[in-house]
Amino acid sequence: MRQLGDGLAALKAALVEMGRWDSTLIMTYAEFGRRVQENASNGTDHGTANAHFVMGGAVKGGLYGQAPPLDRLDNGNLVHAVDFRSLYATALQKWWGVDSAGPLGGKFAALDLLKS
Repeated sequence: MRQLGDGLAALKAALVEMGRWDSTLIMTYAEFGRRVQENASNGTDHGTANAHFVMGGAVKGGLYGQAPPLDRLDNGNLVHAVDFRSLYATALQKWWGVDSAGPLGGKFAALDLLKS
């Protein structure tokens, strides 16, 4: 996480210096989350729910969705509060002005995380 944080901070600094911060939207992506229970090698196995980060000059900031309850797992997996396709719908609809239904295979609500 430190490498990711340092890299994103350096990217932001460079974009600010170039005057491009307000016209940039950055989203992290991970194809899997992690399970809660520790496995035999003192780590955790791939799971379903995950955290994503969004940054840029037009991002309102804050946390979206609720922390998954640790006492209500789905077959050992955390239950997500926000469908990742809503995050993609936000970028498609609100950033690029594109209808997201086609690329996402259905209609997903955009999140209110970008400034008008």
